[in-house]
Amino acid sequence: MAEVKASMAGNVWKLMVSEGDSVDASQDVVILESMKMEIPIAAEVSGTVKELKVKEEDFVNEGDVIAVVE
Repeated sequence: MAEVKASMAGNVWKLMVSEGDSVDASQDVVILESMKMEIPIAAEVSGTVKELKVKEEDFVNEGDVIAVVE
């Protein structure tokens, strides 16, 4: 199991995957918006998205868990 975490604080602009989707390592899971910049957050491992911990328009802090990949 691996957790995908926010690399910085920002708003969840767009979810790129859904629960149950297969992802590859380095595949974007979510795009954050911070200071008018779009910051892609990628999975570090390949696997299946078991849980999304955020929804679009949520605010996250650096280090918050965005998704769980198994």
